[in-house]
Amino acid sequence: MRQVKAVKITKENFAPYGSYCEMLQPDGYPLCGEIHKFYPDRLTGTSVGTIAFSPITVKKDERIIKAQEYHTTTWEGIVPLDDDMIIHVAPASAGVPVPELAEAFIVPKGCMVKLNAAIWHLCPLPANNDELHAIIVLPECIYANDCTVVDFEEKDWFQIV
Repeated sequence: MRQVKAVKITKENFAPYGSYCEMLQPDGYPLCGEIHKFYPDRLTGTSVGTIAFSPITVKKDERIIKAQEYHTTTWEGIVPLDDDMIIHVAPASAGVPVPELAEAFIVPKGCMVKLNAAIWHLCPLPANNDELHAIIVLPECIYANDCTVVDFEEKDWFQIV
């Protein structure tokens, strides 16, 4: 089985798939008040309709990836809350899965990742803990009308190490 090594996310290595912001330690100049620092617009994404924030809990397993999904009309945001997360992605490919092109990234907790539309992915994985709690940001009900999940043939499964 092919192994994909999870690497630390950087702006350069993640650029083909989207963008991210370390929400606990944002870059750039803040707008400051007496008791606050506000870092506006660190990630942006256009949406038609209502944005939903959905909690997800993921248990640690052997990290064997047997499927991926994509959304054709929207980006997706993911924020790990209590552990670093591992995400696996593959380039947009007009609906034909490309597991042989999959890459995996280690994302620090508190860092929001924005996946571009049509990027192959699945749920985030816990890097260290037995369970990961995260927030998924998507347009309301997109999982019901724009979420294509493809199960891989066993020969295309890969393991994240």
